[in-house]
Amino acid sequence: MSESVKEQPLPFAFQFTAGAIAGVSEILCMYPLDAFTILFKNHTTANLIKTRLMLQVGTGGDQYKSIFDAFKRIIKEEGPRTLYRGIIPPILVEAPKRAIKFAANAEYGNMYLKMFNLEKMNQQVSVLTGVSAGITEALIVSTPELLKIRLQAKENAGRYSGMTDVIKKVYATEGLKAFFNGLESTIWRHALWNGGYFGSIFMIRDLLPKPESKQGNLAVNFVAGAIGGTIGTTLNTPTDVVKTRIQAHLPSHGPKIYSSCIPGIIHIYKNEGFMALYKGYVPKVLRLGPGGGILLVVFDQVTTFMRKHFM
Repeated sequence: MSESVKEQPLPFAFQFTAGAIAGVSEILCMYPLDAFTILFKNHTTANLIKTRLMLQVGTGGDQYKSIFDAFKRIIKEEGPRTLYRGIIPPILVEAPKRAIKFAANAEYGNMYLKMFNLEKMNQQVSVLTGVSAGITEALIVSTPELLKIRLQAKENAGRYSGMTDVIKKVYATEGLKAFFNGLESTIWRHALWNGGYFGSIFMIRDLLPKPESKQGNLAVNFVAGAIGGTIGTTLNTPTDVVKTRIQAHLPSHGPKIYSSCIPGIIHIYKNEGFMALYKGYVPKVLRLGPGGGILLVVFDQVTTFMRKHFM
């Protein structure tokens, strides 16, 4: 993520390692969510509530009225352990997921600079590299995302005893193909988030005064990453809602309503209104906003260390 034009690109293995360290660091920092999250104890809690809100159709009845209402009722009706349902897949995938995000972004950046015969990154290429990295990331995380959604869906409470049970039952009742349900929507989700994230980082760094100290550089990176995470989340939440509903669907639920991303967005908009496309946005952005800042700060620090000591 360094802005120096003449620096030798880091090897893929270094970029991958730095991304993994950044991902683990983000989990450790966001596990007990700070004052910005107020209502949640960890990122998995926020993720569970985000999933529940996204799966709600319509209003009234047994709907969650707010984040606090969802948090309170889940504990009361299903117990506090429910807040941690689905934690294993994201923990197992988080380090390689972030590693792929940053390493792929760096590799695509180098590739596009050569392809377009450019000396340095520009706004358009930064968005293109982010989108390309997002597509690559989506191909890796789609199946773990499906397993997580199946564990977190309210209607599946008591259906699965754990991760191994989910895998066995999905395969037995739906076949191997079911593990790839929602892949297209996952590609949209990650392409939009990464394009918005890395594109915003380039723009914000360009707009802010160049830092003159290490502390200033940390601040710029955190601000750029946090804004980038917020923009990426705002761009991709409608696709995340559709992805979540596609992956939560079971054959016993009846015919599929959502088959792919864009038709799914149109269906939700027509039947539930625009705001339904942003169900779960608040708990999601509370994590991915500051989380985006942490990711960029740690990744930049680790790559700087590697460049200094190993290059």
